[in-house]
Amino acid sequence: MTFGEKIRKLRTDNQMNQDELAEKLFVTRTAISKWETGKGYPSIDSLKQLSNLFHVSIDDLISDEDVESKRVLDDQRARMFYWIAIGFLALTLAASLIAYFAHVRWVSILSMIGMVGYVACAFLAKPRYKKVDAKKYIVTYILSRVVILAIVVGTIIYTIVTMQ
Repeated sequence: MTFGEKIRKLRTDNQMNQDELAEKLFVTRTAISKWETGKGYPSIDSLKQLSNLFHVSIDDLISDEDVESKRVLDDQRARMFYWIAIGFLALTLAASLIAYFAHVRWVSILSMIGMVGYVACAFLAKPRYKKVDAKKYIVTYILSRVVILAIVVGTIIYTIVTMQ
């Protein structure tokens, strides 16, 4: 039985609808719906509240299957942000080249927007469960992002200065 099925069963066994459960847990009905359909998982605090509310242990609520489902969802989310980050990096490169060779100054603004989008999405492109494992490498991770940012910002500044 999946986590969502367990929540739905516990909720219906206690004659509650999603709105009532959401109100007791201080979350939205949409959150309850996502949990029950397997499209999302509650925070640790919500798990504790569910455990207390239904008088079951947290271990009974979650199983190995649920943990694996959470990892799959995290991987899908990370993969999506990875491809978005690659798209922003391509936008940055294309805009910088256009600004430099075509001498169109306003295109460098697109390059800057692309760089900001790249850095933001690159940080989100790592699955949450892998972020815990990678804490010892955080300095190199951040340093690599800063180097890429510096290169692109340097290119943008150079492009703007040479066009004057």
